[in-house]
Amino acid sequence: MGNGDIRVRGLAARAGGWSARHRWAAVGIWVLFVALAMGLGSAAGRVDVKDSDQLKGETHTAARIVEDAGIDEPAGESVLLQARGGGLKATDPEFRDAVDAVVRAVEGTGRVTEVTSPYDTKTISKDGRSALVQFDMRGESDTAGERIEPVLEAVEGVQQEHRSLRIEEIGGASMMKTFDDAFGDDFKKAEYSAVPVALGILLIAFGALVAALLPVLLAITAIMATMGLMGVVSHVMPMSDTANSVMLLVGLAVGVDYCLFYLRREREEREAGRDAQTALRIAAATSGRAIVVSGVTVCVAMAGMLFTGLAEFEAMGLASLMVVAVAMVGSVTVLPALLSLLGERVEKGRLPFLGRRRRNGGRQDSRFWTAVLRRVLAKPVVAVVVAAGALLAISAPALGMKTQQLTLDQEFGDSLPIVQTYNRLNDAFPGGSEPAEVIVKARDINAPEVKSALADFRDRAISSGASRGPVEIKLHDAQNVAFVYVPLVGGSDQDKAGASLDTLRDEVRPATLGKVDGVEAPITGQVAGSKDFNDQLAGAVVPVFAFVVVFAFVLMLLSFRSLTIAITSIVLNLLSVGAAYGILVAVFQHGWGASLVGAEGVGAIITWLPLFLFVILFGLSMDYHVFVVSRIREARLRGLATKDAIRHGVVTTAGVVTSAAVIMVAVFAIFGTLSMQSMKQMGVGLAAAVLIDATIIRGVLLPAVMALLGERNWYLPKWLHRLPDLTHDETPQAVAAPAARDDEGEPLKV
Repeated sequence: MGNGDIRVRGLAARAGGWSARHRWAAVGIWVLFVALAMGLGSAAGRVDVKDSDQLKGETHTAARIVEDAGIDEPAGESVLLQARGGGLKATDPEFRDAVDAVVRAVEGTGRVTEVTSPYDTKTISKDGRSALVQFDMRGESDTAGERIEPVLEAVEGVQQEHRSLRIEEIGGASMMKTFDDAFGDDFKKAEYSAVPVALGILLIAFGALVAALLPVLLAITAIMATMGLMGVVSHVMPMSDTANSVMLLVGLAVGVDYCLFYLRREREEREAGRDAQTALRIAAATSGRAIVVSGVTVCVAMAGMLFTGLAEFEAMGLASLMVVAVAMVGSVTVLPALLSLLGERVEKGRLPFLGRRRRNGGRQDSRFWTAVLRRVLAKPVVAVVVAAGALLAISAPALGMKTQQLTLDQEFGDSLPIVQTYNRLNDAFPGGSEPAEVIVKARDINAPEVKSALADFRDRAISSGASRGPVEIKLHDAQNVAFVYVPLVGGSDQDKAGASLDTLRDEVRPATLGKVDGVEAPITGQVAGSKDFNDQLAGAVVPVFAFVVVFAFVLMLLSFRSLTIAITSIVLNLLSVGAAYGILVAVFQHGWGASLVGAEGVGAIITWLPLFLFVILFGLSMDYHVFVVSRIREARLRGLATKDAIRHGVVTTAGVVTSAAVIMVAVFAIFGTLSMQSMKQMGVGLAAAVLIDATIIRGVLLPAVMALLGERNWYLPKWLHRLPDLTHDETPQAVAAPAARDDEGEPLKV
């Protein structure tokens, strides 16, 4: 059979074939799609998740009451005045002069309201060495961080005039500015670094500039189109900045991966002596099909986030799903069109040494794995025991995983001055930086029984040991709403503060406000939000895990028509995720080796990360799994024995899997270098899991397990034969034996 006689079937093959024949039309449609998506997104604008929709439970109820009442709760700020050493007290004239100076300075900015003196509000520490000047920012609280700079400068001016005291500002707006600055700087660093890093690795992988640019350009255009689509979709399901950041991360990873798989297969077929048209058709039928299977699997995994009931997770899941779908479509449509247009010009900008290495077959990439495979296949039982044992040992710390929302000092360590202020404030006024907020809604907030219950609540909050005070009450008479601010004993210690919150919710509130008919009194705040988030997330874990695992199993079963392959795929992916969890807990919870990644043990993993990692990793790990197993199955269809097919599949995919994994690990590792602990945790977790997945799982465990199973790898019970056939798009003949080579290693022409 000649090159031109090879016939393929299936969606990916047909899409690739049409694009190669109508290349200008395919490129034009893609450019038009990207431009149209961006235009529609810009015109529609983006609707972000509202605070009242972030969580269910009491936090949601409190946000709904405030929103329905039309109350725009201002961002509260505090200025901590504290004697240096053991000298001054708050009653001393010099201390009073400093307090008066702070009050005048912040009022003079015109940006604040409701300025209170500690001598009026009794916000003086028990030792008399610390005091708080409190005030609210004018305007909307969501944007207060953008207006806080003049106030911070005014306070700094007072500090310069009173050096015997420590005068520092902290509060909602100043922490928001700190967080936004750090978050923005971090992601700028990540975005500016990720693309050059990916391009550099691709240059090494392909040895040619044009070939290296194609995956990056595809990923960038997919991200641009998805950003536009997010704006349109946000009017149905609100989005967020976090969802946007996750979309960029996932889009770059899968966009480059999918293009890399396709391009490397096309080049491999041409090196084997195929003509350009045949090479494209085989790449479309094999790698194109693997991309579709992998892309659908990743999309299904991302869809699992939609079952959490958490608005932020739903936004992340939908944004990630969209960018994967767009990148997948681009890989099987516009990419073959571009390859057909470029032809030999895809080798332009060739790096001398690397280019020569690629022209000589590029087999150096697989020498290491050839040696590994020889040992693994010779003693598969030993390989399984050692590799699985190592992964289970790495996973062991995950059994003691503790999750919580990270406090400011946990998130940033001592790298920011405001963190030290946060710690000093909590030492002097436990819980004062992040008090619990009781939102009291009544038919008549000024009714005697309501006022009596509010006063009783304030007294019992302190007498119960949940708070040391002062408990502040703000009435909104027109809306019949009261805000009660309760500093929690425990301060930044989330466990102790959580116990204080439970006392308020379970003991103090029922005995006071709970006895008044018609009164709602949900308790919110940072500690309450963390608890409600954990509770809701715990309820979502089983449905999300079940959805992702079951659908991934079904997709693998239909794609390979093998019950064995489907089961082993799930087990190996769970091992990979478990190992990632173990590394996270060891490094960030216990601090083992944390200094190696520039981190520190903070005693907990940020609440949202375990479920997020499971969904992302379960999806992304299917990239390699589908690609490798597809190649093994191709060889098996061609008539090779199972062990030979395993060797062929793993060795021939080693180069592309290694390149793809190095890119993913490098991009994710960039996030591990950022200043925020949550970003470090995400980056290290993702990078570690991908590295484990591409090496121990795909290079050792997968071939060892398949070698042990032998022909049972392709087992499908008779009662499942009626399932839809979504196996390889190519006929067995489409994957011809590797072309013979002459004495100098050049492929002989067919």
